Amino acid sequence: MPKKKKPKRFRAVEAVKAMARERIGTPPASQVIPDRKTKKKEKHKLTLEDLLDDAGREP
Repeated sequence: MPKKKKPKRFRAVEAVKAMARERIGTPPASQVIPDRKTKKKEKHKLTLEDLLDDAGREP
C-alpha cells in the first residue's frame, strides 16, 4: 500500500504571495540589465589619416 502524502507545512510568506497573485496577478518578468563594466569601448581613437581616408571615400 502506498504511503499517504504528508501535507505541506504552512508558511505565511507563501500564503501572502498566493493571495497577492490572485488579486493583482503575476508580476512582470524580470529584464536583463546590461552590465556597464562589460561594455566594450574602442581601445584607440582613429588617427587623422584614417579619418581623412574615410571622409574621402564617402562622396
